[in-house]
Amino acid sequence: MPRFETTRPVKHSPEVMFDLVADIARYPQFVPMCESLTIKRRNENDGIVTLLADMAIGYKMIREVFTTRVELDAANRQIRVSYVDGPFKHLENRWTFVPTATGADVKFFIDYEFRSRTFQMLAGAVFEKVFRKMAEAFEARADDLARRT
Repeated sequence: MPRFETTRPVKHSPEVMFDLVADIARYPQFVPMCESLTIKRRNENDGIVTLLADMAIGYKMIREVFTTRVELDAANRQIRVSYVDGPFKHLENRWTFVPTATGADVKFFIDYEFRSRTFQMLAGAVFEKVFRKMAEAFEARADDLARRT
């Protein structure tokens, strides 16, 4: 299964970056390929917020909607995403925010596989590039929000 993992040092605190990534409703405003996002359900238990969300993604002629369960664990500075329904066989995504002397290290991990082998071959060629752009988009969004305050 394709995987992508990266760690990006940022000049923002782990809390700022956690809040930014946890605010999934705003993804269509700045995340590459995210055309819409609908939160279908929200629950909180023992300090962990769990969201069920539909995300519509688009790239050139490709349009897909998939459903994920998003667990927001602010105490541990971690966001876990698990696949529920859509074009994937498997999707697991984790964000971890580690404090550093100058801000935070943002650790991003994704492991996925599409149901369609053809789609896997087409998408696989661009996904690493897209994930890098996505990580850059979050950092740019944090910079932009910091300038506004």
